[in-house]
Amino acid sequence: MQTNIPNILFRCIFILLPIVCLNAQEIGNNQEIDIEAQERDSLVTVGDSLPLAETIKLTDSIVGDSLQTPQQGNQLISDAVKYQATDYMRISQKENRMYLYNEAQIIYGDMQINAGLIIMDNEKNEVYAYGIPDSTGAYSQKPVFVQGNQTVEPDSIRFNFDTERALVYNSRTQQANFNVRGEVTKRENDSVYFMQNVRFTTDEDLDNPDYYFYARKIKFVPDKKIVAGFVNMYLADVPTPLGLPFGYFPLTEEETSGFIIPSFGDSRRGYFLQNGGYYFAISDYVDLLTLGDYYTNGSYAVRLESNYAKRYNYRGNVRIRYENLFQSERGFPDFAEQSVYNIQWSHNQDAKANPNSRFSASVNLGSSTYYQNSVNQMNTGNFLTNTLSSSVSYSKTFPGEPQVNLSLAARHQQNTRTQTINMSLPTLQASMTRIYPFAPKTGAKKGLIENINFQYNIRAENQIRTTDSLFFKPEMFQDANYGAQHSIPVTTNFKLFNYLSVSANANYEENWVFRTFEQSYDEFNNEVVIDTINGFDSYRTYNFGASVGTTLYGLKSFGKDKKIQAIRHVMRPSISYNVNPAFDQYYDTYERIDPANPIETNMVDYSRFDGSLYGAPGNRFSSSLGLSLSNTLEAKVRSKDSTATEPEKITLLNNFSMSTAYNLAGEDGQPKLSPIALRGSIPIVRDKLDINVAGNMDIYALDNNNRRTDKLNINNGGSLFRFTNANVSFGYAFSSKDFEDEGEDESEDEIDNDTYRGGGRRDDLFGKGSDLEGKFYDEEEDPFDDEERGERNDNWYNYKIPWDLRLSYTMTYNNTARQNEITSHSIMFSGDVELSPKWVVGASSGYDLKELGFTYTQLRFQRDLNTWRLSFNWVPFSERRSWYFFIGIKSSILSDIKYDKRNEPDRRL
Repeated sequence: MQTNIPNILFRCIFILLPIVCLNAQEIGNNQEIDIEAQERDSLVTVGDSLPLAETIKLTDSIVGDSLQTPQQGNQLISDAVKYQATDYMRISQKENRMYLYNEAQIIYGDMQINAGLIIMDNEKNEVYAYGIPDSTGAYSQKPVFVQGNQTVEPDSIRFNFDTERALVYNSRTQQANFNVRGEVTKRENDSVYFMQNVRFTTDEDLDNPDYYFYARKIKFVPDKKIVAGFVNMYLADVPTPLGLPFGYFPLTEEETSGFIIPSFGDSRRGYFLQNGGYYFAISDYVDLLTLGDYYTNGSYAVRLESNYAKRYNYRGNVRIRYENLFQSERGFPDFAEQSVYNIQWSHNQDAKANPNSRFSASVNLGSSTYYQNSVNQMNTGNFLTNTLSSSVSYSKTFPGEPQVNLSLAARHQQNTRTQTINMSLPTLQASMTRIYPFAPKTGAKKGLIENINFQYNIRAENQIRTTDSLFFKPEMFQDANYGAQHSIPVTTNFKLFNYLSVSANANYEENWVFRTFEQSYDEFNNEVVIDTINGFDSYRTYNFGASVGTTLYGLKSFGKDKKIQAIRHVMRPSISYNVNPAFDQYYDTYERIDPANPIETNMVDYSRFDGSLYGAPGNRFSSSLGLSLSNTLEAKVRSKDSTATEPEKITLLNNFSMSTAYNLAGEDGQPKLSPIALRGSIPIVRDKLDINVAGNMDIYALDNNNRRTDKLNINNGGSLFRFTNANVSFGYAFSSKDFEDEGEDESEDEIDNDTYRGGGRRDDLFGKGSDLEGKFYDEEEDPFDDEERGERNDNWYNYKIPWDLRLSYTMTYNNTARQNEITSHSIMFSGDVELSPKWVVGASSGYDLKELGFTYTQLRFQRDLNTWRLSFNWVPFSERRSWYFFIGIKSSILSDIKYDKRNEPDRRL
């Protein structure tokens, strides 16, 4: 069983002491003053006879001898002392004191004291501050001591102007994330402070905290060191045996290098020391964190993390993780060994740093099985993701006319299931903005000629296809495929008959490759022989196209007194024509034996560019006519708001399109009309739920080999159209806020978390990633944050139960070869319910309607324990079956004070 609390005391408790002691000089004890017993000489009531605020200088004599000044030889104060009070200010000539009563204030340099009663002793050059009893007898208007940016609220204060020493009793102050209460603090000078009986905690209730750390004696030297006596931890005022007899800590305002104490526990790989290492504070711009794990069966892990930043220029981080994992023990039959690694790099440049130049990086690469087998992360979303991707790019713009854009990028795509890796190292792209050679020097461009424009683009790349086992090895570069592609697109557009939009285009491409493949037939072995030819080669292609489109509107009115006042139908038909010539000059032939008839031979066409970077040009002439029609159906309905003057506009059918193409150059006996593609969405709940539909219909029938023929399906005994495939999907998110009164904030920001950056989903349908600190939610959306959930009168009971739910549904139908089956059919959901302001439960799961079984399921339980957090994550079934229990302090500065226990999933190497 793992417990992390003992080693925390080496790591956290005394790190807090510098913060606790930072202004420990401001503390006090409630000392009662009998005002009635004091001699009331020269009593002055605040009013007409004395201004509210006065300024005195203790080195000068005061008119009327109401306050005598000590001799100049002993006086060290030259700053002015400002003071004021609400009820009265009384000067006692006998005691040589001034009394300020009710809302009293005194200011000396950067020091300010507010209290119910302030006494200034002119003979000792001291000031005393106390609270006063209110009408009920309660001690009120306790002193508030402010010096610089530090504030302390004690019971009483004694401060000497000459020595600048202070005694402060029962102070309450806040340092960083801690609330601090000290019984007595003595300030010797600016360099030395002594504290006695100090307690500090992150609990807001300092009088009755859930926990606190108690230090008996502390000596504090600012910016140098802290020396502390015995310190231990209290839970609900009950002392625990967790503590240290003494501590010595160097202090600095800058980041400091130091050791990180590991946590310990047990797992399937034996007992372990985890997350121990060293932190290097290299400079103000970059740091380095080194961490390691060790398990008693021999497994180990090493992690390097570095953050760097330069204000107004860039920021980023690098993570390198390596794990050498053993299954079972050496010598056992089930022993196995595997090494996994993961490299992540993120770099972002400030947009203002250089508007014409930008560098960015987003890298996530490594072993395909890293997220399945890693022992130091439990990110379910990354585990269920099948791809890893990376991109590192640099772009630069050269202003001018025309403007030139240049980019250089390296990309990586990795399939964790097949363990195939596709890389582009690198890709160089350059483009020139459009040039209008016939455009007028002034005024808008009109007509066919003036709108003629062209561009120049170049793309050069080096593509590598490899596998996990060859990654980062010399073999991965042996089959690199590289080349360059130049293109010059020429386009123009104009209006025809004022209603038709016409566009025409032509495109010229030139492809450079440095590796081609010659083919021949080996009659002896009855096989095709492919010879690789290294060297420069090229081919050129071109094509033409044109399109005509318009927009048609149809409107049907039913009257303003009707619920549905009008329906509008918007249609956008378009016709396109494309021509692709045949480039037979790049093809050769060889003679081979016909497999069906060994006596005869066939002539086989091939291109030496087959298998090259950009493939071979087409050797068949094509001429096709494209047809498409887009539809949008809208309605005007009477508003439910009786005060509204305009009807509401709703969408009934959004961008429902149909498209197909007819091959004018098709051979006889071959189908000429391509399947009709259908796409669109049906709005169900405005801005909430759209049902997306997609499908393909074919008018041709299939032969006995399930190949398309030129025979119509209706003439083959079937229907007019034959559905080849279809898909229906939707996603819907709603919560209790949707059923509350209008005007409340219903927006929900998308969180850019590590799961999403690793390829997961924002909607948590794969479950929420849980780190090793027991958090199942992102730092930006703490469910127990009062500001997030709104203030409540009762912290233990919800008269309303907040909840949220996210759904995703998909169904796919396939009938391309007479399968007539639903290939996938599932619904997924993720949601949370706040049973009380202290309890949140959540779940992520789904149901496969085809296989009749639940998909990956995660159950989450979270409990707010004021300053502590309790959570439990449970995956009840599947190969990732596991659970994780956590309880720890919520404050980030004490995040290492925790207890956790987990049952890891069975990772088979």
